[in-house]
Amino acid sequence: MQPIVAHRSGIDNSDQGEHVEQPKYLDDFQPGQVFRSPGSLTVHSADIKAFAAQFDPQPFHLDEAAAQQTFFKGLAASGWHTAALTMRLLVDTLNIEGGLIGAGFDEFRWPRPTRPGDTLRLDAEVLGLKTSQSKPLQGFLHHRVTTYNQHDEPVLIMTGNLLVPRRSQG
Repeated sequence: MQPIVAHRSGIDNSDQGEHVEQPKYLDDFQPGQVFRSPGSLTVHSADIKAFAAQFDPQPFHLDEAAAQQTFFKGLAASGWHTAALTMRLLVDTLNIEGGLIGAGFDEFRWPRPTRPGDTLRLDAEVLGLKTSQSKPLQGFLHHRVTTYNQHDEPVLIMTGNLLVPRRSQG
């Protein structure tokens, strides 16, 4: 079994939104901040089919001709493939001390399919911050992530929480 590979694009988005270089703590974030992915990922037919064959083997993810006869009217990436690519972009975008640890989602939508040739990027917006009552050295970062294709059309929108450490108060 070959690994799933995403193809990185050389698109430079460094002038739009913030980018986190040093590991950040909860205390370093503020509601309203928007972080844009520093690069992008281009999705190819082979990537879509390989992911689908392994994780979501449905005709509209595996075969162009069969996909033409479905709701999608053409090959479409699995929503979970788009989510996995979003996670990769998010890891590259938010450098949180200790890593990105999910604490659940409030919303998870795919407003349109990801297609072969799409180039994805994301914006991550901080919606709110909350210190844990039981563990004051950590808290929750409430965020909205929107993944866009090359036409700036959203292909994934998710709202959820990340568990983020606070700086030691000692």
